[in-house]
Amino acid sequence: MAASRSGAEILVDALVTNGLTTAFGVPGESYLAVLEAMRARAFDFVVCRQEGGAAMAADAFGKLTGKPGLCFATRGPGATNAASGVHVASQDSTPLILFVGQVERGFRHREAFQEIDLAALFGAMAKWVVEIDDPARIPELVARAIRVACQGRPGPVVIGLPEDMLAESADVADAAPVTPAETWPGLADIAQLQKLLWAAERPVALVGGGRWSEAATLRLARFAERFALPVAVTFRRQMLFSADHRCYAGDLGIAPNPKLLERIGDADLVLLIGGRLGEIPSQSYGLFGVPTPGRRLVHVHADAEELGRVYQPALAIHASPAAFAAALEAVQPPQTLTWEAGTATARADYLSWSGVVPAHPGAVQMGEVVAALNALPVDAIVTNGAGNYSSWFHRFQRVRTYGSQLAPISGSMGYGLPAAIAAKRRFSDREVVALAGDGCFLMTGQELATAVQYDLPVIALVFDNGQYGTIRMHQERAFPGLPFGTALRNPDFAAYARAFGAEGFSVTERGAFAPAFAAARACGRPAVIHVTLDPEAITPTTTIAQIRAAASKSRVSSS
Repeated sequence: MAASRSGAEILVDALVTNGLTTAFGVPGESYLAVLEAMRARAFDFVVCRQEGGAAMAADAFGKLTGKPGLCFATRGPGATNAASGVHVASQDSTPLILFVGQVERGFRHREAFQEIDLAALFGAMAKWVVEIDDPARIPELVARAIRVACQGRPGPVVIGLPEDMLAESADVADAAPVTPAETWPGLADIAQLQKLLWAAERPVALVGGGRWSEAATLRLARFAERFALPVAVTFRRQMLFSADHRCYAGDLGIAPNPKLLERIGDADLVLLIGGRLGEIPSQSYGLFGVPTPGRRLVHVHADAEELGRVYQPALAIHASPAAFAAALEAVQPPQTLTWEAGTATARADYLSWSGVVPAHPGAVQMGEVVAALNALPVDAIVTNGAGNYSSWFHRFQRVRTYGSQLAPISGSMGYGLPAAIAAKRRFSDREVVALAGDGCFLMTGQELATAVQYDLPVIALVFDNGQYGTIRMHQERAFPGLPFGTALRNPDFAAYARAFGAEGFSVTERGAFAPAFAAARACGRPAVIHVTLDPEAITPTTTIAQIRAAASKSRVSSS
């Protein structure tokens, strides 16, 4: 007979049984019993300063581990704040579980203090929303939540925890640890894939999505090597294929290499592994026809619901990327690889596109920053949120190792710093650098206090051009010369960092970034480097003035 435990104790034991021993959150009176159970079990609860940052940190933890990242929030305001991170996990296919303390069971449906309908709030974002009414069912429902979060297309699960349920006792045994199922491709699928590859003249592989592992990426690299197959990654998935590999052809992000787009457009076989080809990698759904792609498409995905959802493939393979990558070991290349020269050209096109960072207006040059990041150890983890500043790094940074990149496919601002905190908490021996724009950083900048509190020496690079740059860019295209609502008056970010107890550095001149970065890496404390950029330096290839001029010319021509 199982010993009697409170619901909170049963919950924490269920997490520990599954190897889930780190969570991020903001404390709330609705789940104080859980905090006590964590304290008694030496559980690693990282106290954050806002639930949005906590949920983003949990998302990053899930990306790094392949297991559900955990976030705890209180009802009402806590749950709504955490929604931003739940949306990231949904669009990014990240396993995540958000636990929300709820009102007492007897108070529900009266609009009690901070009461909120979790199913109504999260139903369109989460894979599953459930409220646990009986502590005896916690092992069952937590096990199911882990499986739902991880299997198929990974994503977020939201669990409501009524305050009185957590204090109630039950005699129930822990459930066995969950091992998420891998969906393997059938022999007929692999045989058909080999036939299609043998018949192809201009094949290309596209890689993205979740459910990957380091071993899977290495197997994919061996497959590409044997077939001399050009491989491109989808938006913010560079860590899935080394930029140093001879078959790497670049990434399908925002403003990708035109030659890569041309190559994919000319391909007679496209092998899409793990990804969905959403709006950004598909270039606003223009790269392929919908629903008929216009060429042979082999789509491999862990969730059957994603196969044929937008594009109707010539071959749909229901398999997780890890299982499919293992099955690729059995696929044999044709005796003659007719496309090998094309792969070498694709590689040369990538190296030319990403080789030299062009100069741009202003004293501080982004080329200095890119060079410093590319000199980091190969296992260093670089994170970022959203903003035009990231376009330099997606194009010019060499991502070479699985687990070294954390960035939101959803394009959420504020992701970089919480993700860096999660990465450093998970891998204390690896260097972690967060990239953020001025607007991006202040979405979650208060989490610098979390880094200081837990002695996590992350480095945040804040690129300050005094504006919401991406929005200003689109504004100039739509309304040239009429900026409104996009200017920012920013603090001294170095002084801001010092106020938290972190180190702060300012970079305003050419040549000043490298010594500031070296000092930040050597200081052994959280650090912020405030990098002042010219507001005209909006992308690697265009300025605000050029965008405005082109938009104005277009308007004149159309009229």
